[in-house]
Amino acid sequence: MSDFREKLLSNLDKIKPSALHRQYPSKTNDEIEDILFQKYRAELAKKKPPTAAPDQPQPDSQTVDTYRYIPRFHFELPKSADSLAQKLREEARTLFLQKRSKELLDNGEFKLLWSLLEKHHSPPLIGEEQYINYENYCKVGTIAGEKFRRYLTATTFARLLASSGNPGKISVISLFNYTMRKVWLQQTRIGLSLYDYTGQGFLSESDMESYILELIPTFPQLEGLEKSFHSFYVCTTVRKFFFFLDPLRTGRIRIRDVLTCSFLDDLLELRDEEIPKDAQELNWFSAPSALSVYGHYLNLDKDHNGMLSKKELIGYGTGTLTPIFLERVFAECLTYDGEMDYKTYLDFVLALENRGEPQSLHYLFRILDVEHKGYLTAFTLNYFFKGIQEELSAHRAEPINFDDVKDEIFDMVKPEDPTRITLKDLIRCGHGETVVSILIEFHKFWAYENREVMVTSTASDDTHNL
Repeated sequence: MSDFREKLLSNLDKIKPSALHRQYPSKTNDEIEDILFQKYRAELAKKKPPTAAPDQPQPDSQTVDTYRYIPRFHFELPKSADSLAQKLREEARTLFLQKRSKELLDNGEFKLLWSLLEKHHSPPLIGEEQYINYENYCKVGTIAGEKFRRYLTATTFARLLASSGNPGKISVISLFNYTMRKVWLQQTRIGLSLYDYTGQGFLSESDMESYILELIPTFPQLEGLEKSFHSFYVCTTVRKFFFFLDPLRTGRIRIRDVLTCSFLDDLLELRDEEIPKDAQELNWFSAPSALSVYGHYLNLDKDHNGMLSKKELIGYGTGTLTPIFLERVFAECLTYDGEMDYKTYLDFVLALENRGEPQSLHYLFRILDVEHKGYLTAFTLNYFFKGIQEELSAHRAEPINFDDVKDEIFDMVKPEDPTRITLKDLIRCGHGETVVSILIEFHKFWAYENREVMVTSTASDDTHNL
């Protein structure tokens, strides 16, 4: 700093005041002094190369020169106290999303696209399906205009051609559906991004809840849902997204993951006017399904305090979950004064109803890992199998040797270490659902233990029916 000061003063001494005023006639003395300061400061910075660590080679002149052209790539988010910066960022993001939204095709433009595809399709028809070759495909893009060209690209044609049964041509309906799907995904991404207040591509639980709450009035399938149930519906819906897309419980999910997950289609299926009853029952996001899940929760809540105790939760499903397993559930999951709320219950339901999924196995493995070692041993398996043995005794069934069960489990999993089972082993083996089920639920264990008898019985019934 002292060298810089001396350099500046020496340069200032060489300049005559009269010469400066002739060069900058409209400037004050303070302004002239500031101009000189900036000038000599820039010259000094240009001559002084960046310092390198003592043990690192000194950069050459070409490397030093490139430092001036490297753009800034990281910008910190505005502080919570800086309301002006936050408002500016929010306004810029809103304008950007509005611009992207205007680039999408609307209903009138989709009608125009369909009429052009029908007009320029390439005969002959195959059955009743129209096809179009690349020459006519390009012609449609030229006639439709600039807004359509970003959808009617050579890459799109090549992708659809790979699955086309007509050499050199693609199906008109396939192209139209592809374009609609792409626009729909972009619309959904923009809609989700409006709730991403940080602009980093993630949504928190509260962001997702706001998104779902505003979607409810747009779904014909939810028109009959009472407003008093909306908050429970939102909770039921959001929990599925976070259970499967945030298994590590970070409290946020990526918008990209939401767009690519399979059950987003199930949610947006509620836009259809009519859905078969059996399809509604299988759709977690439908009104009948959400009401059923919440109804089971209320039925389990015998003391009507809005929470579930261990004693109440034992009635879940077939009522054959072992007390040892339920004890571990309450030890590992979030509870309030030893009781489970609706949100925690939803995670529990999603895990047990989807036991074969990696996210469910992650949830259940954490409960089975009594010693918190990251793996299951023979001791761990025996700890949970005692609950099954107690149920066998209560039903006066013939006792089962634990060593036989242990050996069968290890044979199914085939872990990398023959003495322990990791979560990775459980997911990789493809039998994770079976392993978990025979340790935590008597009904599932009994079905597995007697699977050969049940298969023989079923085959005999089929033969008799014939």
